[in-house]
Amino acid sequence: MSRGTVYLAGPIAGLDYAGATDWRGEAQSFLGLFDIKALSPMRAKEYLSQVTAFSGTCGPESTMGPLSGARPVYTRDRFDVMRCDVLLVNLLGATRVSIGTMFEVAWASLMQKPVVVVMEPEGNVHEHCFLEQATGFRVATLSEGLEVVRAVIG
Repeated sequence: MSRGTVYLAGPIAGLDYAGATDWRGEAQSFLGLFDIKALSPMRAKEYLSQVTAFSGTCGPESTMGPLSGARPVYTRDRFDVMRCDVLLVNLLGATRVSIGTMFEVAWASLMQKPVVVVMEPEGNVHEHCFLEQATGFRVATLSEGLEVVRAVIG
């Protein structure tokens, strides 16, 4: 039985499959060492492995499987945020604002769940007073974010 659950939020649109899954896989592996379950919005979506650039939930990949498309993505992601203990948000290197990720942060904030944001100290496109207020912990590297998650779930 896991000690807790973390949802792995972060941009997907504009990335290829590896860009959307690699850091999440690393996070799952690390957190699994401490019996922390990590939920990825990309789980069970291996059928998207040939996508070279996700256009968003309304793009061509939205018809490639039952977990794709606006309604399925919104439904499962909201469910995952509702059932997690902590939200880990990786915004490193973002080139455009991730609306879906900001929804996930808002849901977590509304439910008073801890939000751990991994983001550059300055210059990220997500810099906004709302995100600042919803963020419980802000760090500059994924490894720091994982350690904060581990300490919070402890």
